[in-house]
Amino acid sequence: MKFFDLLFLAFSTLIRYPLRTMMLLIATSIGVMAVILLTAVGEGARDYITGEFKDLGTNLIIVLPGKNETSGGGGPADLAGIAPRDLTIEDAISLEQIETIKNIAPIIIGETPASFGGFERDVPVIGTTPSFLSVRRMEMREGNFLPGVTLDRSPPVCAIGAEVEKELFGNTRAIGQWLRVGDRRCRITGIIGSEGRAIGIDLQKIVVIPVSLATALFNRPSLFRIIAEAKSRMYMDQIKKDIIRIIKKRHQGKEDITVVRQDTVMASFDNIFNVLTMALASIASISLFVAGILIMNVMLVAVSQRQSEIGLLKAIGAKNRQINKLFLTEAILLSGSGAILGLILGHTITQVIKLAFPTFNFLPPNWASVVSLFVALVCGALFGLIPARRASKLDPVIALSGEK
Repeated sequence: MKFFDLLFLAFSTLIRYPLRTMMLLIATSIGVMAVILLTAVGEGARDYITGEFKDLGTNLIIVLPGKNETSGGGGPADLAGIAPRDLTIEDAISLEQIETIKNIAPIIIGETPASFGGFERDVPVIGTTPSFLSVRRMEMREGNFLPGVTLDRSPPVCAIGAEVEKELFGNTRAIGQWLRVGDRRCRITGIIGSEGRAIGIDLQKIVVIPVSLATALFNRPSLFRIIAEAKSRMYMDQIKKDIIRIIKKRHQGKEDITVVRQDTVMASFDNIFNVLTMALASIASISLFVAGILIMNVMLVAVSQRQSEIGLLKAIGAKNRQINKLFLTEAILLSGSGAILGLILGHTITQVIKLAFPTFNFLPPNWASVVSLFVALVCGALFGLIPARRASKLDPVIALSGEK
């Protein structure tokens, strides 16, 4: 029996039993589709998180309050500004003595109502210095970003996001107007043009004020974090040591801060999400094994139903290995066709989701398609072996007689 004859016979058999074939195709395609979708989730999350860090800039060192070696801070206590020891504006000022630091941006975050001319909305507020613009690689659509503000000087100025401008000012020119932020008033000096997120906050919805003004507004002296930008990557390790030494001296000899390099954090997140993507793919692959078991069970039943056909093939000279190949070919055709259908459905869904949410890179890694197709074919071949062997060992006389 030639290969094309074998393929034609297997294909003809599958067409003869459309309901059974369709069920097996759906089972396999769901397994492959699950692999594609789950790996797309993992890959998208990885790209989003690493993209957030890349948007911060380059050559950055992040100083967090509290000693936290494993997570690097950022928990509920940090968000509330509570730590074993406060990280203060004075700590940030003390870091200015490090000559290899290009920019220092202390950060305080909070939320409070902002109002103008009878309109009011709750806004996330970031307290920082002009260095934040460079560190975060932000661009201004109009005006200036916190002019005259230093670490120890806080004139009542602010910059607002485009969405805040639209909701509170409408067609009125916002530059030069006085905006009430909480119980404080500040003059708007600029409109932020950048899109995206900073520290998890939508840049279009924020109000940025001087860091000293933020400490008074929120009645909270502690900083959320300090971001330092090195003049060159070659200085980063030394800057990290200098920061620890200076803050330790200020905190009575206690090393109660966490200092991390941005590239180290990015590499850690990258590794974590790579492992997560692999784990999700492994979990989804279980459904391919379930589909393989289903193929085996259905084909075992098919062997009993097709005894006369098998007996006839043997009576006209078909050998055991040819019968074996026929059933194996059917199993591989089923699993392969189901895998291709699953790939088409999976990639179609990811493209639709990406169109709906363009900021989220919901696309599977290249290896996901190859691996899922390979696993589907292997499962089809392995689970098709038992029914194939049973069919090949049938006695032709008994098979033609219809006895079980």
